[in-house]
Amino acid sequence: MTDKTFNVLFLCTGNSARSVMAEALITTMGHGRFQGYSAGSFPNGTVNPFAIEQIEHTDYPVTNLRSKSWDELAAADAPQMDFIITVCDNAAGEVCPIWPGHPLTAHWGFEDPAALNGSDEEKRALFHKVFRQIMARISIFVSLPLSMLEKNAIHHEMKKIGETQV
Repeated sequence: MTDKTFNVLFLCTGNSARSVMAEALITTMGHGRFQGYSAGSFPNGTVNPFAIEQIEHTDYPVTNLRSKSWDELAAADAPQMDFIITVCDNAAGEVCPIWPGHPLTAHWGFEDPAALNGSDEEKRALFHKVFRQIMARISIFVSLPLSMLEKNAIHHEMKKIGETQV
């Protein structure tokens, strides 16, 4: 069994909701096996308060959360990523930076709760729903025996998780 901590980057366009929630969830659910990161192609500069509400129920420190560009995590001095997962369809279709180390990539699409025009109660409900969906996929991912699988098998499993109905 490996003692390696796997770095996982979640990408979205605005880096204000889905990718930030995924960062917190993989870090807390991975119990030291995974370190989550998030970034956006066009970050909006703030983390959505409804995303923060969801994350507050985990052990992840919300003071660590910020909306940032993927350029920051593609820099030479950034941590090397093992896995990169896009969580919105826009980011999945964009030309990404070239990532050092050639990390495995997958797309796990989720509805954008930040795009909902509704009451606070409706927004909160959608954020909760998407948070639970992200949690379900991450639960499957962190349960994979990564140290025992070949790189191609891991990639296949990552893509399969993204196709899972949650």
